[in-house]
Amino acid sequence: MTADRLRLEAHTPDFAPRWDAFVRASKNGALLFERGFMDYHADRFEDASLVAFQGPGRDNPVALLPACRLRADGEDQVVSHAGLTFGGWITDGRMTAAWMLRLFEMLRERLADEGVSRLRYKAAPSCYHREPAEEDLYALFRCGARLVRSDLGSVVDLGRPANWSKSKRQGLTKARAAGVTVARSGDLAAFHALLAEVLARHGAQPTHSVAELRLLAGRFPDRIALFAAHAPDATPLAYVLVFDSGETVHTQYMASNAEGRTCGALDAIVAHLQHVAYADRRRLSFGISTEDGGRRLNEGLAAQKEMFGARAVVFPCYELEIPPR
Repeated sequence: MTADRLRLEAHTPDFAPRWDAFVRASKNGALLFERGFMDYHADRFEDASLVAFQGPGRDNPVALLPACRLRADGEDQVVSHAGLTFGGWITDGRMTAAWMLRLFEMLRERLADEGVSRLRYKAAPSCYHREPAEEDLYALFRCGARLVRSDLGSVVDLGRPANWSKSKRQGLTKARAAGVTVARSGDLAAFHALLAEVLARHGAQPTHSVAELRLLAGRFPDRIALFAAHAPDATPLAYVLVFDSGETVHTQYMASNAEGRTCGALDAIVAHLQHVAYADRRRLSFGISTEDGGRRLNEGLAAQKEMFGARAVVFPCYELEIPPR
């Protein structure tokens, strides 16, 4: 196939099943790119997602771009995607560097025709790549895009022996001595109440409401899982909510009460995730530990993740000016 046979079309609701099938078969897709996940907050964002096709018709998609349109400071922007942690072109094994250069050329032309003046592009970090998939980073460089944000995430390579710190190993020993058990839980309300309490101490709040979590867990019952650590009397001590993207699983939220912190309840859950629930996966992501647009590292938070053997992965964000045609 030659790059001149590529064409872009706006995503439409009737294409959603094909969209999801492509994401699941792609080399860099994740749970949050599936329409059932993206569309839970469709009322807050104007969808501007695009599909790249080969040749005529809609039978041969070759790339997807989750995106939304924003109007801020007197200009129209397209963001990939403002409601998601990261975005960027989703591609399969057919994608080549030349095709990606052509896709960005077509994207710039399309956005210019629509009056968009800026593209904000949150590239998928390498920990979500099932195959090498950084053609977009090269194309961004060729287009003159600027790196405007760089967040630091922490990821465990599950294919290597566990590299826990002494304090985390001691925490796990405490949990086992205290009779702490770990299992999946359906009590999203209790989890959310504890999470909100924990985050409030840091002046923050959960990204998702309990209603949104129930909606998403109902749509993805096998891929959004809540794990709880309990004391011997069944009192909940800590929770971890996991988003499962296949080879990479992500701890979206972690929360522990005072008793759980004393007896290493979260250590018990993480051990369960690494060695039991997701032992057959490649990576466990703990998310980012940066603030102020990536300019400040929360060293304590990063250190907690590194004690579980996690190491750094960058979540880059670029801006590309779209000159008028």
